[in-house]
Amino acid sequence: MIRAKKVIPMKNYISLIEFDNGEKKIYNCHPLLQIPLFNELKDEDFFRSVHVDEMGIVCWSNATDIEPNELYNNSESVNAFLQVS
Repeated sequence: MIRAKKVIPMKNYISLIEFDNGEKKIYNCHPLLQIPLFNELKDEDFFRSVHVDEMGIVCWSNATDIEPNELYNNSESVNAFLQVS
């Protein structure tokens, strides 16, 4: 299973994620804001508190997390993202 190594929160609820296979991808967290479980992420300071735990899972202090496979499979490569921007 692929795991996250590093996460960097960016503007507009975008996260830059580095995976243990060396890939860097962009994940748009904005659609998550419509799900009640992720309501706290609407607070940008809280959103920016994201981190990777010891299991390679992207999470926040309230125990909300996003499984690495979800992040990997539903994100864009950095190069593809930059070409669109």
